[in-house]
Amino acid sequence: MHLIPIMIPIPTFKTLLILSIFATGLSPHASAELLIGQATTDITPPLPVALSGQMHTRIAKEIETPVTASVVVLEKTVEGKKSEQTIFISCDLVAIRKGILEGLRAKLKQVEPQIDLDKIVINATHTHTAPVMNEGTYNIPADIMQPTAYREFLYDKLAQMTAQAWKSRKPGGVSWGLGHAVVAHNRRIVYMDGKAKMYGKTALPSFKKLEGAEDHGVEVLFFFDQNKKLTAAAVNVACPGQEVEGRSAVNADYWHEVREQLRAIHGKDLIVLSWVGAAGDQSPHLMLRKAAEGRMIIAAQRTRLQEIGRRITRAVDDAWQVAKNDIHFDAPMQHSVRQLKLPVRKVTQQEVAQTKAVIANLKEQAKKNGSDTSRKQRWNQKTIDRFAKQDDEPYLAIEVHVIKIGDISIATNPFELFTEFGLRMKARSKALQTFVIQLSQSYGAYLATDDATRGGSYSAIINSCLVGPEGGDLLTDETVKDINAMWEKK
Repeated sequence: MHLIPIMIPIPTFKTLLILSIFATGLSPHASAELLIGQATTDITPPLPVALSGQMHTRIAKEIETPVTASVVVLEKTVEGKKSEQTIFISCDLVAIRKGILEGLRAKLKQVEPQIDLDKIVINATHTHTAPVMNEGTYNIPADIMQPTAYREFLYDKLAQMTAQAWKSRKPGGVSWGLGHAVVAHNRRIVYMDGKAKMYGKTALPSFKKLEGAEDHGVEVLFFFDQNKKLTAAAVNVACPGQEVEGRSAVNADYWHEVREQLRAIHGKDLIVLSWVGAAGDQSPHLMLRKAAEGRMIIAAQRTRLQEIGRRITRAVDDAWQVAKNDIHFDAPMQHSVRQLKLPVRKVTQQEVAQTKAVIANLKEQAKKNGSDTSRKQRWNQKTIDRFAKQDDEPYLAIEVHVIKIGDISIATNPFELFTEFGLRMKARSKALQTFVIQLSQSYGAYLATDDATRGGSYSAIINSCLVGPEGGDLLTDETVKDINAMWEKK
């Protein structure tokens, strides 16, 4: 048998360009451009200031590192006309409390009306050493900035920063890459009796396992100017920023080290978006091998925060080695926003009775030894309040964003979302890479898995969760549906 060679013409650059344009959904003659602007600002108020993130009042009189906010604005134009836009804002805060986004939108409407207020994505790094934002949560002395005043301070700072970035936008490009860093550890410990405990002891005969998965991937989105100079980077790590959570000083936690180390490599003006992935059951605190890790850090003459920063910076560099050679100046971009209703986790009569008993015990403690248990009392009271209105309010409405930029997808949620849900989203996504940003838009409650709910303990009990595991399943399914719809052939 004789083989007859088939001659396939090699496509010209022009042919490839036309094919590429058709793949983006543009006409072969359309001129597409990506405009990018970025900025950063200090959101540390004057000292002293009350700190959020613990069950007792802390007043900071020292700034170990400033807490900051950063923004990257993207605008896609076709034939000089606006096609799509996205505004990414990351903040060194414990959460984006309810009402914060609405306050920012109102302020931005005044200072920069061209911005599509629906396309703002704002997230918190979950540092537990940043200012309090909610009135009535802590007993804060009258001579210290109150939460309402801090909110107004925050709105002004974020609005000015975002307007500055918007006005500075210029043609640029994007690229993306993947690295890996061991930063997060599953902080829920399961024992032989099936019960779980957040930050439970592991050096016990009854220790069985860490409850859930960990995600050590570091997703990175890079932003460039026309000359291919790196101007900003969004770094997505599935770990909250709470290594130094118990201190009484202002501190951006490990994200400060990440920013400083990246700027030492790429220049002092680099803007870093700090995106925390699905990490409701994760922490940078060591759960195993504490002595061995400590020995290594001492030998290297680094602090724990510096070590975390080093690991993430190294992962970003791994992504950079590929991304710097694959820059896209006209990447396809889509941004969907929708309200999703999730069924609330119903409070039972038994849980009400248990919670009332806890409150009574806290009041007795305060009476007996003079301790301030008001924060814990208020936290428990919220569960009783939920019981009274849950039949009238069976759903929690949340704002969910899904964004496509080139080959990647970005999905947001407002919870401390357990990592399993984020991994499901990534596994089922049709995108080359999928970024998951938790603690975005508002709320800040945990959303635990069914395994965690059965195990109990803080982060999975009724007091911690506005939505149950079935709501997490629905959030996952709907997010994946929104992502994959952007990859369907038109």
